[in-house]
Amino acid sequence: MTSKSMLLSISLAAAAALASGAVSARTEIQNKGSDTLVNVAQSWAEQYGKINPDVAVAVSGGGSGTGIAALINGTVDIANASRKMKDKEIAEAKAKGHDPVEHVVGYDALAIFVNKSFPLDSLSIPELAKIYGRGGGATKWSDLGITIPGCKDEIVVVSRQNNSGTYAYFQEAVLGDKGKFRQGTLDMHGSKDVADLVEKTPCAIGYSGLAYATDHLKTLCISTEKGKP
Repeated sequence: MTSKSMLLSISLAAAAALASGAVSARTEIQNKGSDTLVNVAQSWAEQYGKINPDVAVAVSGGGSGTGIAALINGTVDIANASRKMKDKEIAEAKAKGHDPVEHVVGYDALAIFVNKSFPLDSLSIPELAKIYGRGGGATKWSDLGITIPGCKDEIVVVSRQNNSGTYAYFQEAVLGDKGKFRQGTLDMHGSKDVADLVEKTPCAIGYSGLAYATDHLKTLCISTEKGKP
């Protein structure tokens, strides 16, 4: 897909001051959130440790919503997210005495993955909506005129859990503001879980950040309408 999601690191003012100030004893900064950002965050943590060995940055994933919730509750210093904080979340943080600050650290392309046996190189956004949307009507690949070798025809729809910023962005970009996901999707905890399942399942389709594309998957081109570039 050509659409891009925003990647954010959200920190508390106190945490930012701690990270930039001198410390007399080894300090640990807790960083949690988006699976899309977890690999690059770990790299940042390693590089930061080289220039400031008195500070350890502990990085974990779990999804944008999980990281933001932990930031609101004061159990982490930095939350990684592939979406902006909601007004409600900002209000909750401020009610607990926290003042979250958003830093845009990059943009990521959302990729649509299918098994290597998938016979086409592209799908359209309306076709994705038929597959993923509630009442979309496409439960079998034959509903879209597609036959996949080694597949029993039923579409294995792989998604993310609803605490994922990638989930929220896909919902907005593909299903629309009022669109809902169909029931019966396989909701994975992390982006790598999506890629691993699609790789092993001929009938599957899934989505995640482009960083999880591999030679063992097919990454589809996505058009705004069927038959268009």
